[in-house]
Amino acid sequence: MSGNTRPPEGAAPSGDTGPGTSGTLFPEAAVSFGGGSPAEGGAMTPPGAGDGPDGGEARWAGPGPGDGDGAVTGAGVAARGRSAAGTCGTGGGGAGSGARGGGPEDRELLGRVFLARVFEPGDEAGGRWVRERGAPEVVRRLREGGRALPGVSEKRWAGLCARAGRADPGRDLAVARSAGARFVVPGTAEWPGQLDDLGDARPLGLWVRGGPSLRMWALRSVAVVGARACTEYGAHMAATLAAGLAERGWVVVSGGAYGIDGAAHRGALGAGGATAAVLACGVDRPYPPGHTALITRIAEQGLVVGELPPGDHPTPSRFILRNRVIAALTRGTVVVEAAHRSGSLVTARAARRLGRHVMGVPTPLSGGAALAPIRFRLATAT
Repeated sequence: MSGNTRPPEGAAPSGDTGPGTSGTLFPEAAVSFGGGSPAEGGAMTPPGAGDGPDGGEARWAGPGPGDGDGAVTGAGVAARGRSAAGTCGTGGGGAGSGARGGGPEDRELLGRVFLARVFEPGDEAGGRWVRERGAPEVVRRLREGGRALPGVSEKRWAGLCARAGRADPGRDLAVARSAGARFVVPGTAEWPGQLDDLGDARPLGLWVRGGPSLRMWALRSVAVVGARACTEYGAHMAATLAAGLAERGWVVVSGGAYGIDGAAHRGALGAGGATAAVLACGVDRPYPPGHTALITRIAEQGLVVGELPPGDHPTPSRFILRNRVIAALTRGTVVVEAAHRSGSLVTARAARRLGRHVMGVPTPLSGGAALAPIRFRLATAT
C-alpha cells in the first residue's frame, strides 16, 4: 500500500469556486472546469448526459415536462418513467409512487430527478429555489428561459437553461431501475433527516442501490475515511476499526475509493456487518473501476448511495462535494490517515461544522501518510 502513488482522491483542486460552493459550509470546494465554469455558462454538457443505451443525447420523453403548460407531470414521462418509478421505490420512500398519477408528490419527485441533471451537487442557489418555489416551478422557469431567477448571473442562468434542455428524468429513472436503484427525496419515509442540516446545499435526492432503509442505517452510522495512498498500518487500522464497529452494530460509511476507504468497507463486510459506499458518480457506474467487484458486493449486502444521476462520472469537485454527504449522513467521522490536501480532511471539517463527532487514529511517526494538522475533537459516539 505504501507504494501507491495515486494522489489522494478528492484532493482539493485549484480554480475558481463553482456552483453551490459560495456558502460557508464548504469553502474548500473550489471547482475548476475546462472551457469555463458551468456556473458561468462554460461547457454545459453534463457528464454522462449523452451516453444513453443507444449513445444518443438525453431528452425528455413526451411533448415536454409541462404537457402544455410547463409544469412537471407524470404524463410527461409516461413512456418510460412509470415502470421505472414503480420499481425504483422498493426501498420504502423512494420513487415508488413516482410518475403514476401526476399528483403533487409525483411532480416534485420528477422535478428533482430533472434538476439533478441541471445543478451540480451542493448548488446552494438551486437548493434555495427548490425550497422557496418547489421543484416543478424551478423546472418550468428553466425550460422557459427568460429572466434569471434571483442570485445568479445571466451567463450562469443561460448555462443552466442549456442543461435543462438536455434533461430526461424518464430516462434516468429507467436506467436506475435497470441498475436496481431508487431515488430517495426529502420528505419521504426513507430520507435521512440529518441531511437537512446541510441547508440549501443538501442533495436534491439520493440514488440508492441495496435493500436496507437508508434512513434506518444512517441513524447508527460512522464514517471511516482516509488516504488513497495509505500505509499498510493505515489499511490494517481501517479494517480493524471497521470490523469492530460492524460487530457492535454500527454501519460503516466510506467513499468506495482505494486505500483507507476500501479497507474500511472490506473490514465491515469481513465481520459480517453493514457498510455503505457514498459515490461521487452515478450509482450504476462503480468508481474506481478497480473496485467494481467491491462496490457490487456492497450493493448486494449493504447500500451504494450517490446524488449524481445514472451514468454521471466523477470530477475533482464532485469528490469534494460528495464528502459533505458523508459528513452529514453519519453520527461521526474517523480519519485514519490523510495528507494535507486530502479530501478526508474536508470531510472532517464539514463534520465539525455540522456538530458531528470527529476522531483521528494516531499514526506512527514513520508513517508515509501522516495525519495532517487539524484540531480534532476526540469523542466516542454512544
